[in-house]
Amino acid sequence: MIQKEEVEDLEVPVNKLLYNVKETANVLGVNVHLVYSLISKGLLPALKLGSLKVRKSTIEDFIAKYEGMNLSDLDNIIELKNVD
Repeated sequence: MIQKEEVEDLEVPVNKLLYNVKETANVLGVNVHLVYSLISKGLLPALKLGSLKVRKSTIEDFIAKYEGMNLSDLDNIIELKNVD
């Protein structure tokens, strides 16, 4: 039996290598529009295999790379300073 983890209301197999845009959004805790923007700006690499897919390792790398950064404006990514 494949182990699964709950990602919001979406079950995702733990050993899954590729996530579609909706799954990626759920993993990151953002909406699908932001995921499409991240992909189109080249900040989150993806591949098209039927539909857009993002590798699990790419999501992990993205989180590590942009930790401590403010991505509210994708054209002006800045370091977070004293968050109040």
